[in-house]
Amino acid sequence: MRVSICESLGIEYPIFAFSHCRDVVAAVTNAGGMGVLGALVFTPDELERELTWIDENVNGKPYGVDVVIPAAYVGKEQGGLEKLDLEKLIPDEHKRFLEELLARYDVPPLSEDAPHFESLLGWSDNMGRALVDVAMSHPIKLLANALGPPPADVIARAHAAGVQVAALVGRADQAKNQKAAGVDIIVAAGTEAGGHTGEVSTMVLVPEVVDAVAPLPVLAAGGIGSGRQMAAAMALGAQGVWMGSIWLTTKESDAEPLVTDRLLAASSSDTVRSRSITGKPARMLRSGWTEEWEGPNSPGTLPMPLQLLATSDATQRAFRAALAGNATAAELTVTIAGQVVGSMNQVRSARKVVSDVIDELFDTVERMTTLLEE
Repeated sequence: MRVSICESLGIEYPIFAFSHCRDVVAAVTNAGGMGVLGALVFTPDELERELTWIDENVNGKPYGVDVVIPAAYVGKEQGGLEKLDLEKLIPDEHKRFLEELLARYDVPPLSEDAPHFESLLGWSDNMGRALVDVAMSHPIKLLANALGPPPADVIARAHAAGVQVAALVGRADQAKNQKAAGVDIIVAAGTEAGGHTGEVSTMVLVPEVVDAVAPLPVLAAGGIGSGRQMAAAMALGAQGVWMGSIWLTTKESDAEPLVTDRLLAASSSDTVRSRSITGKPARMLRSGWTEEWEGPNSPGTLPMPLQLLATSDATQRAFRAALAGNATAAELTVTIAGQVVGSMNQVRSARKVVSDVIDELFDTVERMTTLLEE
């Protein structure tokens, strides 16, 4: 008899909440779903502090961690180049483009005491493994990976500790590769999703992946933020849903008011897939930043991780200036979000989001049952 994903992970609802905010992760876990902390933005020491806080606030309930160990990136063949080596690979034309862009948008340099985000956090095999080391020292129940199959030794290590492994895919062939690698759960992320995403829509992708990897459980991602959408995903064969963007406008989110206001005002047609942040296609709100990289003066984007390294200082400068009230600089700020942003028009608690989704799911199933009976 097949064990449901809820039973195998010890959760009440098959709602998985991907978030970089520990408060969201804990809130969803405590509401009966599974919070999954995105580790990419943290150093190993920072991740240790975040996970310790989560441990103290979920009362032993299951949660997960999402890391990125890319299957391919510049420098991987050489064992992972150091930052200084990678910086030498950034063309001068890209440096000139960015400085001219920042000058046109009146973006000042960062002050010496301004917090500085290290651009290459997590975007390499070495750092990804360091974050895995931290994650595995905590009582996590799920380890997720994006941008290719997790390394075989990481999968084996997780399984030895009783931790299931999930992987995100955007095509059916990628799902087959993940299954062959030994992954336990496939997250089929349609092009509607925020962040890194492929070209195939959720409605098409989910049944293709379900058929390709059966009997492995599949979670649907991309454009999901309501019970009706969850019902549709499960009708397509998914055992649950992986939701990301919807948590950005929750009360627990650590998003700045500038970002929250932008998300609440955006429509579903205000997003675009762009390589302008990491070098790989990622969905975000359309902005002056995305338009400039698609414009006639753009030198074109660089491959991962060079694009991230080249642009990190610029995006941080724009964001800090925007927070200080610089409206021109705000046009260059980046807001990652999926097409479901058009439905994100109010601030709710994460628990309320979970309960609303589940209530609407059952209402939808009941309505469909009635229609079929008629």
